[in-house]
Amino acid sequence: MAALRRFLLPLVALLVLLPLRTVTSSDAGHLLAAKHELSDPAGALSGWDASQPLCAWPHVTCARKSTTAVAELYIYNLSIAGVFPSSLCSLRSLRRLNLAGNDIAGPLPACLADLPALSDLDLSGNDFSGEVPAAYGAGFRSLVELKMVQNSLSGDFPAFLTNLTTLKVLQLAYNPFTPSTLPENLGDLANLRQLYLASCNLTGKIPSSIGNLGNLGNLDLSFNRLSGEIPASVGNLSSLFQMEAYSNQLSGRIPEGLGSLKMLRNIDISMNLFTGELPEDMFAGPSLESVHIYQNQLTGRLPASLGTARRLTDLRMFGNQIEGPFPPEFGKNCPLEFLDMSANRMSGPIPPTLCASGNLTHLLLLGNRFEGAIPAELGQCRTLLRIRLFNNSLSGPVPPEFWGLPNVSMLELRSNALSGTVDPAIGGAKNLSNLQIQGNRFTGVLPAELGNLSNLQELVASDNSFSGRMPPSLVQLSQLNLLDLSNNSLSGEIPRGIGRLRALIRLNLSHNHLTGIVPPEISQIHQMNAMDLSSNELSGGVPMQLQSLQLNDLNLSYNKLSGPLPLLFTASRYQQSFLGNPGLCYGLCTNNVDPDAIRRARINMAASILSAAAIILLIALAWFTYKYRIYKKRAAEIDYDKSSTWVLTSFHRVEFNERDIVNSLDESNVIGKGAAGKVYRSVVGPRKYAYTLHVTEKSDVFSFGVVILELVTGKSPMAPEIGEKDLVAWVCDNIDQNGAESVLDQKIVDQFKNQMRKVLNIGLLCVNKSPNNRPPMRSVVKLLLEVQGQNKPKAKKEEAPAF
Repeated sequence: MAALRRFLLPLVALLVLLPLRTVTSSDAGHLLAAKHELSDPAGALSGWDASQPLCAWPHVTCARKSTTAVAELYIYNLSIAGVFPSSLCSLRSLRRLNLAGNDIAGPLPACLADLPALSDLDLSGNDFSGEVPAAYGAGFRSLVELKMVQNSLSGDFPAFLTNLTTLKVLQLAYNPFTPSTLPENLGDLANLRQLYLASCNLTGKIPSSIGNLGNLGNLDLSFNRLSGEIPASVGNLSSLFQMEAYSNQLSGRIPEGLGSLKMLRNIDISMNLFTGELPEDMFAGPSLESVHIYQNQLTGRLPASLGTARRLTDLRMFGNQIEGPFPPEFGKNCPLEFLDMSANRMSGPIPPTLCASGNLTHLLLLGNRFEGAIPAELGQCRTLLRIRLFNNSLSGPVPPEFWGLPNVSMLELRSNALSGTVDPAIGGAKNLSNLQIQGNRFTGVLPAELGNLSNLQELVASDNSFSGRMPPSLVQLSQLNLLDLSNNSLSGEIPRGIGRLRALIRLNLSHNHLTGIVPPEISQIHQMNAMDLSSNELSGGVPMQLQSLQLNDLNLSYNKLSGPLPLLFTASRYQQSFLGNPGLCYGLCTNNVDPDAIRRARINMAASILSAAAIILLIALAWFTYKYRIYKKRAAEIDYDKSSTWVLTSFHRVEFNERDIVNSLDESNVIGKGAAGKVYRSVVGPRKYAYTLHVTEKSDVFSFGVVILELVTGKSPMAPEIGEKDLVAWVCDNIDQNGAESVLDQKIVDQFKNQMRKVLNIGLLCVNKSPNNRPPMRSVVKLLLEVQGQNKPKAKKEEAPAF
């Protein structure tokens, strides 16, 4: 029996340990080891269990006719974190590995290049860093797709990847490589279908060998610093259906040959330095749908091929120097949806055929020299959403139906020579939120139907010849925040019920013939920031209730107002607000009052004012003395006591101390002023700046604007690239020289471009040099809430019109 036991025990142990050893040395074991190394907060890999069949594990696909070999591993968007587990390099049958959209960090694993069957590798959207391993250019003998978008890869652009001649997809976009040129032998990747190299810090010229990529369908070189001309060899890319090279420094003429690309649907080469005329065959491609060439330096006329484009839906060429008219009957032969030719030098009439297909949604022709009437045919274009025709030479009456297009949200006709009346049909424009018709020759009365526009936020009809009364229905516009009817010939009283316009921020009715009183109910519009009723015939007194408004701008000058001025408005800040009203008096009015009583009252008032001033002066001196002693004491402590009691909290590592800040609180360092305090530039060393509040603890709109600029630029006020300027000056100078997009944080701008531009504009409003022109904080909050954020990155940019 003892001998039998000695024989059986080793056998039983062998039978027990054999499965365990098989698991740990198999693909299942490699996956379990990887699971152990990774952080999995969502429990996405909890189903990886040795007690279950490998092929039943989630995110795992086994090789054909195998229950133990892993062929495909899809672990994407699962919040997995950690360093890449080297055990995955032991999956010798692995063909597809997708780890995209996680938080995996550290260097790229060189061992992946040794996997003999690997054809698809997607590591996009992680935090891999360091250089691309040189092994990637010598291994991967079966690799077809390589995707490493949006990581933190550095070093030179991996030109050795051109050795991977089996590649069909190469995506390296949005990695901070050191400035590098595209490899001259790029054309060796003859099988390439997709090349995505946006924001890779590429410089130099596009190599002519790119013309050898006959199978290339999608080319994206945007957001780099490429220069020189587009090589003529791109005309050989017979499979190309999408080309993006926007936001570079490409120059010269756009080459001939693009019109011969029969597959080309979309081309975007905007925001470059192209010059000269467009090639004659620019729009000859039979599949061409979208052309973006805006913000370049193109000249000359539009080629005739534009008039024969059959599939064109989107044309954006604003911000060039294009001259002359549109080709005859442009729009008749294509399903045009979006047209933006703003800020050029175009002339002639607006083609009546622009909406012949019934698809046009955006008509943006502002800042040109178009002339003649607005075509009646556009009044039938019910698909229109935005119309911007201002700063042209358009004339004649506006077609009645054009006023009432039901889906238009923005109608801007300002600064033309349009005449006639605003037709009552405008009541049908139910979606209209912005109506700007100022600077024309409109006449007649404003129609009562304006009150039906429940979504209207801005109504600007100044500098026309409107007459008659203001429509009482205007008080129904509950969302209106800007009402400007100045410089017309309006008469009658300001409508009763105007206090119902609770969203109104700016009201300008100046330079009309309005009569009656200033309605006290205006005080109910608590958000009002600016009110101008000057140069009318208003009478009566200045309502006491107006003192409750927080107005930065108030102008009631040159009316027929009379009576005592409310005490608040006797302050010096309002000394220009009531000019030309001889009936107004400061303090006691003189009508029917005993002169001796007036004299005594004035003496008493002067005594009261002097007494109050003396008390305030004494309090101020006492406060100043107290603060000065505290300052001297703390300054001495900072100088001689190393255990300073100051506590500074910063979002960035700083290289200055408390003493530096105290010594910099000088009027020469003021860079902005607000209602709640001052913002200082603290010079604390070469190229170092900081912001601090003076006296008050309340936040300031200016300071908030600085924070907004930090967020959208990705730069702190002490960033070295700002130089000797403060952040506000740096942003403003760069916008003037290079445009708004030059200051946006390039790491995220492609995902949130439209939102960032809106937030940038809000920040610039907040840091306006004039405190009176800064919006109130509640308006800032409202504007920020209206910015619709988008959380997911886009594979292709969605460009909003710049005008």
